Amino acid sequence: MRIRAVHPDELPILQDIERAAGRCFRDIGMPEIADDEPLPVGELARYRKAGLAWVAADDADAPVAYLIADHVDGNLHVEQVSVHPDSARRGIGRSLLEHLAAHGTRDGIPALTLTTFTEVPWNAPYYARCGFLSVDEDMLAPGLREIRERERAHGLDRWPRVCMRRAL
Repeated sequence: MRIRAVHPDELPILQDIERAAGRCFRDIGMPEIADDEPLPVGELARYRKAGLAWVAADDADAPVAYLIADHVDGNLHVEQVSVHPDSARRGIGRSLLEHLAAHGTRDGIPALTLTTFTEVPWNAPYYARCGFLSVDEDMLAPGLREIRERERAHGLDRWPRVCMRRAL
């Protein structure tokens, strides 16, 4: 797999990847997450224009996974990372995270952050294996607090969630 910046015409493909990746949530009793619509193309374009959107592309240069990030509290925040199920379990998600970590290190960013479900095997337990540590809600900086409030308003706290941080 080759990791590269997202091309403008690939934004709808990112939505397709997220929809496909989200289907596995149905199998664990989280159909609302499986049915949640991906970010609109316009929002994805904002990440691409900011230079914070990457894909993992196959040998034909077709995207099979993507990661978008944002600057939050002086860190790089993983907004979304999705791998198409046909390409899962090959280390692609980890490669995207490592790419973001290298990008952050070059820019002098102190850490990567994310929010995720605690009881979903490919969420918090996976990120812990990738070097992320849980952050107590009381210790959150303002930007992460705001993200958590938006998640609560969106109904994501129906299932346990956590903020995680990986020092760079």
